[in-house]
Amino acid sequence: MDKFGYMEKYGFEQLCFFQDKSTGLKAITAIHNTVLGPALGGSRFWAYADEEEAVEDALRLARGMTYKSALAGLPLGGGKSVIIGDPNVLRKDPIKREAFWRAFGRYLEGLNGRYITAEDVGTTTQDMVFVNMETNNVVGLPGRSGDPSPYTALGVFKSIIACVLHVYGSEDLTGKVVAVQGLGNVGYHLCKNLHGAGAKLIVTDINQESIDRVVNEFGATAVAPDDIYSVEADIYAPCALGATINDQTIPKLKVKIVCGGANNVLKDPAVHGKALQDRGIVYAVDYLANAGGVINVSYESHELGYSEEAVLRDIDRIKWRMYDILNIAKETGKLTYQIADELAEQRIEAVRNIKSIYTGKKQ
Repeated sequence: MDKFGYMEKYGFEQLCFFQDKSTGLKAITAIHNTVLGPALGGSRFWAYADEEEAVEDALRLARGMTYKSALAGLPLGGGKSVIIGDPNVLRKDPIKREAFWRAFGRYLEGLNGRYITAEDVGTTTQDMVFVNMETNNVVGLPGRSGDPSPYTALGVFKSIIACVLHVYGSEDLTGKVVAVQGLGNVGYHLCKNLHGAGAKLIVTDINQESIDRVVNEFGATAVAPDDIYSVEADIYAPCALGATINDQTIPKLKVKIVCGGANNVLKDPAVHGKALQDRGIVYAVDYLANAGGVINVSYESHELGYSEEAVLRDIDRIKWRMYDILNIAKETGKLTYQIADELAEQRIEAVRNIKSIYTGKKQ
């Protein structure tokens, strides 16, 4: 990858590498845009195949966070950290685990407030507690906003309601069949919300314990991971990793709606967004659908303090913003992601005219 070329093409501000030999920490932080405020994005801990894959993931996810925060109306930019390794191995050594995350916290402190992190795939609130021992540039901590997963799931649930209203003319989910891919924290809470609304669940995951939990608690039907794309359902809800809508999976889909908690669901937005549209499948823009978590943690730094009532109010707005985007797409023929991108970019450019980039902590 031509890193400078990629950064110039997509408007990135900063790409940072950090390693700590004593703990084995290898981290990459991408800061995409800080026009609206400091970059916010979780820290993903994953066994990447190589450095190039990790860099590409950091860049792709950071850019998505810019658009997510902008469209959600937050005073934040977009960034992301990825950490190369196996989080399960680290958790077996509590002493090394603390040192590892405190080293990461010192690294983030050196970014002078331009980037704020939170938990993500492969990380936990306890990891963020260790990070917080070295820097205040971390959110989603116990006793504050806490685990963002239930709020992310709630935003996805609200987006599914918007899609169902758009397609079927009613918000009623009774009897609607939802194929949920990925039963981690977000997927589990989404299943809980859907079950409570009367939906029927078809689920899959690579972890059998996660499958058993959802089957036992919500009466879900389990299928093999590769079979989730071809099940008969109303909605496909990807809640694992991205790029699951691609050349191989689109022909298999037997749904009317794609709406889930995963980031970057479309492998190639232009190609695969159009392919879904051509098949009459409604695509709910992922970075709007899954914005509930970032909305929740953003209130930790709100000048009036954390308010769950305010968080829930803002998450409810996701539903109507999604509904508006779907209607505009139907009226204009534009792809939903194009409309969402344009709305986010308009806000960034409007603020850019009155504010320079965020330069760090105020003295």
